[in-house]
Amino acid sequence: MPVTADQVATLRAYLSGDNDEFQRLNATLDRSPEGTSAYAALVLAAFVKAVDRRFTADTPRSEVVQYVRDVRSRSDRLDEKLDQDAAERLILSVNTSERVDDLDARTRFGMELVLLAALIGDERLSVDDLEAFLAQAHKFADQLLG
Repeated sequence: MPVTADQVATLRAYLSGDNDEFQRLNATLDRSPEGTSAYAALVLAAFVKAVDRRFTADTPRSEVVQYVRDVRSRSDRLDEKLDQDAAERLILSVNTSERVDDLDARTRFGMELVLLAALIGDERLSVDDLEAFLAQAHKFADQLLG
């Protein structure tokens, strides 16, 4: 199943900080295994694209460590939701051989969403730039789904 326009709209609302719209759209998402897999692929694709925009394989680990600390310090909820070590490894896994196969899918998905929101929020993208970013993520997600 390819990524749907509804899934992209849901992620757009989340990344735009429109919590009411996100909640409304999220409640209507297809919860079948295929629908869940497609939305997870979209979030993963967007996460990978966002990490690639911020970090490279040459980025020192200390910079990733500091970034995760910064994100966690933004609120008590983020501090509780993000495990420092796991979040660092998740970011590093995009451009290095860092392993994250010990993280269950639900934990990984949740951390990808939180880190994705932080990465995109830090960029302060215009509406047009967010649309372009989501189009790239959508295309990449469809490639991941094969």
